[in-house]
Amino acid sequence: MPSESLTIEPLSGTDQNKHLYRLQGPLVLGTMFAIQDLLSPAPVSTILDMSAVPSVDSAGLGALVNCYVSRQKVGRKLLLVGVNDRLAALLKITRLQHLFEVFPTVDDAVRFLESHPA
Repeated sequence: MPSESLTIEPLSGTDQNKHLYRLQGPLVLGTMFAIQDLLSPAPVSTILDMSAVPSVDSAGLGALVNCYVSRQKVGRKLLLVGVNDRLAALLKITRLQHLFEVFPTVDDAVRFLESHPA
């Protein structure tokens, strides 16, 4: 069975201080390299809309943690939007639920970044 692809769409509102992306598809071992390549060189705060991500495996979770750590090292943030119940459960099981700041909408995450500048 071929693996599904992960689509990464830049969203309006991206600027030199923050990047906004909508992910669509599974964030798993076969697709995590696309997100790692996109997110690793950018030392800016990043908002990821995860509302169209049906599943995340341990490799995908590792990519999110790596992104979080690289942002923290330079005083930036990684914010997640639209986390589904499966990802919320994975974050809880792995005790990472307090690591990520999660918002219901992209607008909420943008407002948070604007009120909490780095």
